[in-house]
Amino acid sequence: MNALRETNFKLPGQTAFYRGKVRDVYSIGDILVMVASDRISAFDYILPRPIPFKGAVLNQMAAYFLNATRDICPNWLLSNPDPNVAIGRRCEPVRVEMVIRGYLAGHAARTYASGLRTLCGVPLPEGMQENDRFPEPIITPSTKAEEGHDEDISREEILSRGLVSEADYAKMEAFTRALFQRGTEMAAKQGLILVDTKYEFGKIGDDVVLMDEIHTPDSSRYFYADGYAERQARGERQRQLSKEFVREWLMANGFQGKEGQQMPVMPDEFVDEITDRYIELYEKVTGRTFVRTTSEDIPGRIEQNILNGLSAL
Repeated sequence: MNALRETNFKLPGQTAFYRGKVRDVYSIGDILVMVASDRISAFDYILPRPIPFKGAVLNQMAAYFLNATRDICPNWLLSNPDPNVAIGRRCEPVRVEMVIRGYLAGHAARTYASGLRTLCGVPLPEGMQENDRFPEPIITPSTKAEEGHDEDISREEILSRGLVSEADYAKMEAFTRALFQRGTEMAAKQGLILVDTKYEFGKIGDDVVLMDEIHTPDSSRYFYADGYAERQARGERQRQLSKEFVREWLMANGFQGKEGQQMPVMPDEFVDEITDRYIELYEKVTGRTFVRTTSEDIPGRIEQNILNGLSAL
């Protein structure tokens, strides 16, 4: 299937361009045009093969949640003129990602298994097993690296280093908890558990604004609620919808992003499986049917829809 690896547009009035791990970002003054490509990353590396429809899944899911949480927190999004495109307001990014965890999973579980009982300055209860629910969700921030790996950081260190003002950090914490609660409630209605996620914030003037995507499989982990308690009681793996299965496949094939490791070749069957899992998550989380928008010339379609979207602002 055709997939979008990258775009290289020259948009009217374009003032800057930035290519991230997943998105191609075009600046037009104070307006940002974000194109969600089909690139996929894990362990801070972009994998060699793009995943068909992944960008459209992420973009449309992010729009769904951004529009569903405007009453909690202002956000950057203005419109979605194409399945792969979001147009919004430029924000001054805060160089801290707000990670919130409701369950001992992923990075937190690996930290716990190593014997540590604190994460980002937050104490972790004794006697937990992987995928157990925390008594209360915990916030474990990370630095937003320009390049390379993001790093765990405590609230105290964020404030002492002046990365965020105390007032803005308090807003970010409050928004993070309220957004996670809303995401948890929306997931529960669809028979899912929102396990953990991250939020990125920026500033427009004095206002703290939600940026980027939220509650997508690139930024979140979901378990199926049905059978969760029984699987935990038996010490079994949880059924999950997230990108973790990609990381697990890479680890099983000898890659964790460490020096000297060779990126494994991704067979067609695994690429197809990733597409199917992303679409499953979209449909499961939103309750909507995903429409596979096919096109012989994906970049051409996207560029025309961007131009139409900009003219409508």
